[in-house]
Amino acid sequence: MEILHKELTDQILKTFYDVYNELGYGFLEKVYQNGMYIELKSRGFEVEAHKQIKVFYKNYEVGNYYADLIVNDLVDSGIKSC
Repeated sequence: MEILHKELTDQILKTFYDVYNELGYGFLEKVYQNGMYIELKSRGFEVEAHKQIKVFYKNYEVGNYYADLIVNDLVDSGIKSC
C-alpha cells in the first residue's frame, strides 16, 4: 500500500513523538493538539487548526468535518488522547 505524502507524514509523526515525549502521558487531546500546532509552526509548516471541510456523498453535501490540524494544506493530523 502506497502512503500519500509519505515524507510529510513522516515529519508530522516525528513531531508528534517529540511533543509527546516532552509533555508525557495522560493529558487531554487539546493539550497535545496545542503542542503539535506550536511545534509544527516552529518547524516551518503551514498549519491550520479546526479547519472546516465539506463532506460529499454521491455529489451531495452531507455535512461538515472539522479537522484538528491541517498541515501544508495536504494532511489531516488528527490527534487523540494519549
